[in-house]
Amino acid sequence: MIYVDADACPVKAEVERVATRRKTPVAMVANGGLRPSQNPLIEMVYVPDGPDVADMWIAERAGRGDVVVTGDIPLAAKCVEAGAQVLRHNGEAFTPGNIGNLLATRDLMADLRAADPFRQGGGRPFSKADRSRFLDALERALTAAQKESQP
Repeated sequence: MIYVDADACPVKAEVERVATRRKTPVAMVANGGLRPSQNPLIEMVYVPDGPDVADMWIAERAGRGDVVVTGDIPLAAKCVEAGAQVLRHNGEAFTPGNIGNLLATRDLMADLRAADPFRQGGGRPFSKADRSRFLDALERALTAAQKESQP
């Protein structure tokens, strides 16, 4: 199963394309506002509004043999701990080896933003190269998840 934190996900179409080719079910989890897919492999899961409701829904279900697509580092940490393969939208994998540093960096940046409310910034724009890296990473993650789910 592929779980997608879908509210602000820029690679939903790519996930659907790969899932269709590999015949893998997908749960697109969102607070709403997403158009339902006609693809029978794609389940649209609409959760109530509220902080982290979609994240909690995914974290309660994802585990070994699953792939999670999210940009949310705390959700990624929960899913990595549960044994899932976890990817960012740009193809970067969240792993047991890097999730601690990513959480610490996230917390540090939140503290810096809180200390300087005029601090501006943001990520770089999502590129074709990011999309390509994501597709490659999703293929690798699905292969690894499939191996893990076999007895």
